[in-house]
Amino acid sequence: MNAVGSKTAKSTSRRLPAKSLRNTSITASALSLSAAMLIPQQALAQDAPVKMLAPVKIEDTAIDPNPNAEVGVPYKARTSGDERHTRPLAETPQTISVLTKSQIDDSGYTDLVRILDAQPGITIGTGENGNAFGDRYIIRGQEARSDVFVDGLRDPGMTIRESFAIEQIEISKGPNSSFAGRGTSGGAINAITKQATNAFDFGKIGVGLGTDQHVRATVDVNHSFGEKFAVRANALYAYEEIPDRGPADRERKGLAVSGVFTPNDNLTLTLDYYGLRADDNPDLGSYLTDMLPTKGVPVYAQKQDFQSSDVDTFTARLAYSFSPDLRVMNLMRYGRSDNGYVVTGARGTTALDPDGDYASATLSTHQGWQDVEYFANQTNLFWDADLFGRKHDFIAGVEYTNHKVLNGVYNVNNTGSPNCMTGNATAPNSFCAIGPDGGAVNGLNTLLGREITRGNWDSDWGVETIAVYLLDTFDLTDRLSLFTGVRFDAYNFDLATQNSRTMALDRYKNSDSLWNGHVGVTYKVGGGGMFYASFASAADINGGESDVGTNSGYGGTVIYNGSIAGAAPERSINLEVGTKWNILDERLLLTAALFQSTKSDVMEGADYDSVGTFNTGKNRVRGVEFGVTGNVTDALTVQGGLTLMDSKVLKSATPDNVGKVLSNFAKYSAVLQAKYQLTEKFSFGGAVKYESKRFGGQPDTAASYAADGSYRVPVPGYAVFDLFATYQITDDLELRLNINNVGNKDYYLAVYRSGSFLYKGDGRTGRLTLTYDF
Repeated sequence: MNAVGSKTAKSTSRRLPAKSLRNTSITASALSLSAAMLIPQQALAQDAPVKMLAPVKIEDTAIDPNPNAEVGVPYKARTSGDERHTRPLAETPQTISVLTKSQIDDSGYTDLVRILDAQPGITIGTGENGNAFGDRYIIRGQEARSDVFVDGLRDPGMTIRESFAIEQIEISKGPNSSFAGRGTSGGAINAITKQATNAFDFGKIGVGLGTDQHVRATVDVNHSFGEKFAVRANALYAYEEIPDRGPADRERKGLAVSGVFTPNDNLTLTLDYYGLRADDNPDLGSYLTDMLPTKGVPVYAQKQDFQSSDVDTFTARLAYSFSPDLRVMNLMRYGRSDNGYVVTGARGTTALDPDGDYASATLSTHQGWQDVEYFANQTNLFWDADLFGRKHDFIAGVEYTNHKVLNGVYNVNNTGSPNCMTGNATAPNSFCAIGPDGGAVNGLNTLLGREITRGNWDSDWGVETIAVYLLDTFDLTDRLSLFTGVRFDAYNFDLATQNSRTMALDRYKNSDSLWNGHVGVTYKVGGGGMFYASFASAADINGGESDVGTNSGYGGTVIYNGSIAGAAPERSINLEVGTKWNILDERLLLTAALFQSTKSDVMEGADYDSVGTFNTGKNRVRGVEFGVTGNVTDALTVQGGLTLMDSKVLKSATPDNVGKVLSNFAKYSAVLQAKYQLTEKFSFGGAVKYESKRFGGQPDTAASYAADGSYRVPVPGYAVFDLFATYQITDDLELRLNINNVGNKDYYLAVYRSGSFLYKGDGRTGRLTLTYDF
């Protein structure tokens, strides 16, 4: 008997508590009576023997509002939140890693950048000027900071991203522009948000307290008003000092509201709002000295420093079924985000104090603001058709997007008194964080005395795109299936730049089109197993990164002879073969994939100059990835993966780059999170994440190297261990303990290409979270 929790039974499941009865047994006598009542009268008249049924044990589970979840398997999703993937994930010819809300909650991580850092094949990068306004991700060695999607629509802007309103996170590995459009040379990240449902009511309140002044409060409430209308609201407040780096801190305020209206069985209208206010006093961590991490660097963030993201998005979904085999869905979104930062960097410059004694850790200022506005509309027609004796899942789609990003600068006036001398200076001309005694100088966090005002804009970036695509999945035989997809994008690119001091203005425009395709074949072998092969392409445009203007060395627009036009699109091809095994009554998914991604026609930047070269680069990534997700036993739940990769620059305008590894590229990475249900009330678990050594540098090209060819600017490899435990106090009340970075290990997430910033991972944290279901 299936557990309660399916969204298909509206009237029977409404207003059931989120925690329901567990391990209920029905006696044999009751079943015998029920069976006897169902026996036809003729059988009774003939004195037919009555077969006694054995006792049946019903395993009930908590209701999961995520429609994509595998019921009763908390870490495993059955389907993608993107309905264009018409088959279950276990039958999809592509590597797609899915992180469920249960797995995310157990991990203790809440910001998207820290959640993704724990996943194999993904590294974290720094951005232009030491920070790219928000989060920066690198998938299989390729930039993905502009390849973040929410419910299948691109989410532009380098914002800080939180998980309080997320149902599951989907990480698609490998180029795949037939789904996502431009970019996605290494893959894409798609966040599936929490949606209202009129299937049942539920509510959850969570309050967490912990070390480093950690406090986190969340509310998730869904209520139905009759059969046709329901509302779901999620709210967040969170604050903490950055572990071991206070008074640097993070603060989050969020609200997400979703309403669904179903006037009849054929029509569904959903309206959503998402808002986030993220306000940090950020810490850029350490720096390299003689190409090694510098230990014991004091917290030098200034009191006036900030990194903020104010996000507001509105989404409307309209779904209509013409018949059981024909339906249409329209997704429309308008969004704005205002992002800004003024942060302090430090580097190990040799300096002297006014008495001529040695000082170090000279401080610098890094800043910028970004206003994002975007509109998107995506319409998909789903048609399940029988053609030529085969059942086809056709999807025809059209998408319009208009993304606008205005970048600018702050006017920062440091009114403090310099306390050290650099270069040939004879009087103090710099600010140093470390004095002659090797300790922090007095008043370090107010040393610069900053006065900050918003300044002029320096780049006005925009891309308007119209795309059409056709996807089809069909069965050639009972075992053999084929997926095909093709997409056409036509875009208009517009970039205006102005010198924030001289106000000199330049304008660059370009229009072009992109064709991309995807073909995948799967073969079922029985026992829950299948093998697959896949070919997919991706394409990106000159100037595809919105946050860096014409700073071509960090992914910005490359200018040649005063123009951006004339560059062919960058092309990526992914070849992948793999196998997936959905075993143990579909409760455990095992995956393995062998892949090769080749990116050609790469536009190469020249340091920070706008001038670069068109289509001169080519690089390749080869590797193998293994994954495991689900229940190994009734008591043991796991989610993990292992990625082994190799990268190589195949062509470059700089001949010495050829043969080198890509920047920000980890050859080996692995994660395993496991949870064991020791008793009905008590469970415990842990996680280990490992990432090998990597080297900083410009995107899409070789890691930084010295004159002798040896790599420099390293990020040391690391392994970090986390622990957690959960106790079910009552059916409705749960207590969870998280201890992350148990060994309080010094580890680093990313390095700026000069080595002057070495982002430090969080130190040890301890947190207690009390959750009440109602």
